[in-house]
Amino acid sequence: MKCKCYFILFLFFSNLISINAQVELSTNEQKIFKSKVIAKANSTQSMLSDFVQKKHLSIMDNAIVSEGKLAFKSQKLVKWEYTKPYKNIAIFKDDKLYVTNDGKKETLNLKSNKLFKSLNSLVVNSIKGDMFDNEQFDISYFKTDTDYLIHFLPREKKIRRFVTEFQLKFSKTTTEVEEIKLIEPNDDYTTITFRNKQLNTKISDETFKH
Repeated sequence: MKCKCYFILFLFFSNLISINAQVELSTNEQKIFKSKVIAKANSTQSMLSDFVQKKHLSIMDNAIVSEGKLAFKSQKLVKWEYTKPYKNIAIFKDDKLYVTNDGKKETLNLKSNKLFKSLNSLVVNSIKGDMFDNEQFDISYFKTDTDYLIHFLPREKKIRRFVTEFQLKFSKTTTEVEEIKLIEPNDDYTTITFRNKQLNTKISDETFKH
């Protein structure tokens, strides 16, 4: 009986430690963090990265896992290529989204689709260091022992119908984005984790051909 009680106490205090590990940044720390991100972004003209996407649904015990590759070149060229378990492609180019799904192609105008435009802008601007838009988001800043965690609450009601919060996790060592988290109104959420990044590598324009 004592062992069981000790185990429960251990879990309780472990949760407290985990919660307390996330500390809000001071105003001065926010300035230092943002200046580091912007400096890193100014030196980043292109990026290739593997990614793992996990979709967590409340009605399912296990997450839906997808894998793929991200290519970024300039502010208007972004390609998400899903390779597992299915092959799909999404290319953001010149204010348009080109989707290839099971061989079927579709084009969306981002100027008339604020959700996709906001998501793409958040990803691109996080790479370029220009995502601290206080007019578009309510932003809060936190840190752990190894990362910075930035919360973005969309101010526009239409966007909040689909995504209530974006979270970006930055490495303390490199100030690069390691993970994106999108939380939906029903508390389902998606995480995208980046791996094997290559910065400022040469990427052909053919990569973004649709």
